Amino acid sequence: MASSSTHSKTKHTAPHDPSHWSYEGSTGPEQWGNMKPEFATCKSGTQQSPINISETYSQPLERIQFSYQASKLNIQNNGHTIQLNYDPGSFITIGADKYQLLQFHFHTPSEEAIGGKRYPMVAHLVHKSEAGQLAVVALLINQGKDDNPLFNQFWAKLPTEHKETRIFDDISYNVATLLPGNQSYWTFMGSLTTPPCSEGVRWFVLKNPLNISAKQISRFKREFAMNARPLQSLFNRAVLDSN
Repeated sequence: MASSSTHSKTKHTAPHDPSHWSYEGSTGPEQWGNMKPEFATCKSGTQQSPINISETYSQPLERIQFSYQASKLNIQNNGHTIQLNYDPGSFITIGADKYQLLQFHFHTPSEEAIGGKRYPMVAHLVHKSEAGQLAVVALLINQGKDDNPLFNQFWAKLPTEHKETRIFDDISYNVATLLPGNQSYWTFMGSLTTPPCSEGVRWFVLKNPLNISAKQISRFKREFAMNARPLQSLFNRAVLDSN
């Protein structure tokens, strides 16, 4: 994906002020549902994310078919996380359902807990169907000994100013290289984990984590020391296990 310019750096302003909500204090998660009428689901919803995955039900579920292509590097600091916007043409398919990969971003610690344990980080891969339904694949991130080469590439280009996007037309990568070989998963219906906390989101949490180095984890934490929503009540939902 070569280009005549090595990279173009563009400023991107979000459609609303990203400082209006945060992860602590008077604009933290406990207050999200009271901040704006359109955020009311954050406090009244009954399918909220993230959750603690403990009791699960094994079912013969369809495999997630990952059809990811390469994308140019489009990396954004949106004031809440580091987000990588992905070129069109990459999909997941589950049975008859197909979802295009839009972007992925990171939280620390992991928003999802597994048996009460939160991992150091998580990547959320956000997809959308033609009908408008969202599906998020959560890739848990553990601390290992070695650097992950792709994370080195990401972190070397980090925009450190809020609402800043950097686009590198000459740098191509494929997020498929981060996926585990064993792609078994837990699945449940949930919500966005940030305002407006919209429900009806299909969640797929991959069981096998990715390892990156302590240095790579701490590099993200220099930008966002903590950007995880507290765990939400399960209510009447069941978590299905693809085993």
